[in-house]
Amino acid sequence: MTKKERYQFIIDYFLQHAPNAETELFYDNPFQLLVAVILSAQCTDKRVNLTTPFIFEKYPDAASMSKASFEELFPLIKSISYPNNKTKHLIGMANMLLQKFNATVPMTVDELVQLPGVGRKTANVITSVIDQQPNMAVDTHVFRVSARIGLTTNATTPLAAEKQLIKNIPAAYVHKAHHWLILHGRYTCIARNPKCNNCGIKTACKFYSFKKKADI
Repeated sequence: MTKKERYQFIIDYFLQHAPNAETELFYDNPFQLLVAVILSAQCTDKRVNLTTPFIFEKYPDAASMSKASFEELFPLIKSISYPNNKTKHLIGMANMLLQKFNATVPMTVDELVQLPGVGRKTANVITSVIDQQPNMAVDTHVFRVSARIGLTTNATTPLAAEKQLIKNIPAAYVHKAHHWLILHGRYTCIARNPKCNNCGIKTACKFYSFKKKADI
């Protein structure tokens, strides 16, 4: 199977089986999603979703969060990984939104990465989820799954993987492909002992092909 055929197989499969794949983070507006994605760094979506309702109730927008003190916000996210840094990032992010972006979450990667706590991956998530821009956020799941399947080759960094995926996935599907790969990595192509027997794309997967040969 050529790389082009492999990409087409994967796209066709998920278009049929997961046409409406979306983020598992809870949010009602761009600001809430931005908060949730910042908190989700090296933390599970499940844990973030248990935490954000209390944050959003007290700080529903950038204006209210910008006025929060560290001592007020920290207790609400202390169960999240790296709570000290993330508390500072959220307050700093809210202040910059007010001061530089008129309290509105910007919709370009270049603008978003100026915000405290926002890197390229987070910016790609926001723009692809909210605005359906063809930006590919590469987290650990996307990085692992795309390499295992054979969608990426010798990509040693998330940015290298991102560039390969963007090059080969039609722009109209990039914002969906991000969720396809994340959810597949979260529930099927898990880090240890991937569930290959339950995988619908195993016939197009390089990892599964090598595994079969090794078992012979």
